[in-house]
Amino acid sequence: MMQNKTDITKLFLFLLTVTSIFISCKKTLPEQPVEYKKSNGVFICNEGNFTYGNASLSFYEPETNTVENDIFYNTNNFPPGDVAMSMAIKDTSAYLVVNNSGKILVINTNTFKYSATISGLTSPRYILFISDTKAYVTDLYNKNIAVINPKTFTQTGSVFIGNGSEQIVKYQNFAFTVGWSFNNKVYKINTDNDKLTDSLTVTKQPNSIVLDKNNKLWVLSDGGFSGIPGGQEIPSITKIDAETFTIEKEYTFSSVETSPARLTINGTKDTLYFLNSSPSGGNESEGIYRMPVNSDNLPDVAFIPQGDKLFYGLGIDPATSDIYVSDAIDYLQKGIVYHYKSDGTIINTFKTGIIPSYFCFKPSDK
Repeated sequence: MMQNKTDITKLFLFLLTVTSIFISCKKTLPEQPVEYKKSNGVFICNEGNFTYGNASLSFYEPETNTVENDIFYNTNNFPPGDVAMSMAIKDTSAYLVVNNSGKILVINTNTFKYSATISGLTSPRYILFISDTKAYVTDLYNKNIAVINPKTFTQTGSVFIGNGSEQIVKYQNFAFTVGWSFNNKVYKINTDNDKLTDSLTVTKQPNSIVLDKNNKLWVLSDGGFSGIPGGQEIPSITKIDAETFTIEKEYTFSSVETSPARLTINGTKDTLYFLNSSPSGGNESEGIYRMPVNSDNLPDVAFIPQGDKLFYGLGIDPATSDIYVSDAIDYLQKGIVYHYKSDGTIINTFKTGIIPSYFCFKPSDK
């Protein structure tokens, strides 16, 4: 679960109230599994409440502006588990990373039917496919990245990096990942021998990483929060050359109070997007920010203001560059997703599960 600094108070309120509402949220199994047959669309991972096992999966079809919720549960007659963190697609299989359950669930991308579980993981976060028979799984608490075989659904090895790991991307025969919790490193891994080869120091708590069209890595760091070991730093975005693994530029935010997260990139890989918020609030200081990769400065105002919403998850469709952002509302009730055109024009608004946070885009041939 990705937490902005300004979300801490809301999470405390959640802990005080969630026990009373959980009893009323218990589901009843459907008499018969639902049969789905879907083409292109967007999987939405709904985290659910930590330790309550009420994560869920939604599927949205942009051509018809329709959403199906609880697709995993309705199809397979059992819930996915505790905290649906992320998802990635390989061929016609989708790999759903269930963080606090320490597992990855594999389903068919068209029918949503369950096929396998990859278990024995500590606190998995994101999965990156290296080849048909190898994938890396980052982990919040484990000092190793798990190496799995996506065909046999087994763990085949590990990459020791010495810290927890978050988002991960690939360039040539190297993988690059960031260490978020109290960390300040970007790690470079040789995917041929599964060995850590180098690391770079960036601003504290890098939480997301993307690769642009010019083979530059972009790393967003939230700077941590008051009271963490070593103290808090001003958030920044760091530009790194993937070929030489050297820092080219650092873009520093205006204040230690800002809380940027969810760095992502559009389909043509020339424009960055991220969420930002601050305790002062206000339509112009909170929301979705947009930044061309050739920009000399960070953007001053939000491209899509947050207003009275609570933006939490962000995704950009790689085929259309449409923008998807979620509103966690109060972390208790079902969240809302807003679908925008790339120019910021609203297309649709729909409800999902509790705490929608991650968008996985499925092309029609998968």
